[in-house]
Amino acid sequence: MLGSDARRVERMAQREEIPCQKVGGQFRFNRAEVTEWLQRTVGGMSDEHLAQVDAGMTEQRQTPQDEMIISPLLRIEAVTMNLGSRTKDSTLRELAALAERTGLVLSSRELVEAVLHREELHSTAIENGIAIPHPRRPLPYAIAEPILVVAKTTQGIVFGAPDGRLTNLFFLTASQDDRHHLHILARLCRMLYDEDFVARLQDAETPREMIELMKDREIEVVS
Repeated sequence: MLGSDARRVERMAQREEIPCQKVGGQFRFNRAEVTEWLQRTVGGMSDEHLAQVDAGMTEQRQTPQDEMIISPLLRIEAVTMNLGSRTKDSTLRELAALAERTGLVLSSRELVEAVLHREELHSTAIENGIAIPHPRRPLPYAIAEPILVVAKTTQGIVFGAPDGRLTNLFFLTASQDDRHHLHILARLCRMLYDEDFVARLQDAETPREMIELMKDREIEVVS
């Protein structure tokens, strides 16, 4: 999952950087706890660490190293340049409504409740005006396929970003299993780690332009 060797994971465990328990002199890891920890911390990882997690999830899912996992999720009906919401909760509801446009949402109520609950536990905002709202758990019965909503707002929203900035770029995602979900988060964060790319997204004028920028960026990341 981490794309790291045993020695590095052991050092992380010794420094209490990763959730674990020591039993009989050995470190034990609970998959659910590590998954939850990854979701919370992936947005603050270095580019190198994100690449390792991306590679680790690629191996876990047994997919090609150069597989595009973000680009296939981009749908023109789920991309908007002008979110009208002004609060965190209303923004999440508007993002969920955009997801419904894809026809892949089977239970909008469950999706909304899941992203609201996740946000109550810990903000999904990261630095540079970005947030990646997502459910805490997979939603196999609420969505027919993995979804990704891309949205931009001009006024910016208070979303709990660690750098104190307003958030104006949103990427709502939900999947049907943990591995795919973590892979999407890691890949998205790798793509968004580049400030020049984020600036181009913020300057984009049409949904089609945003989609093309994201597709080109993913090609750069996996090449």
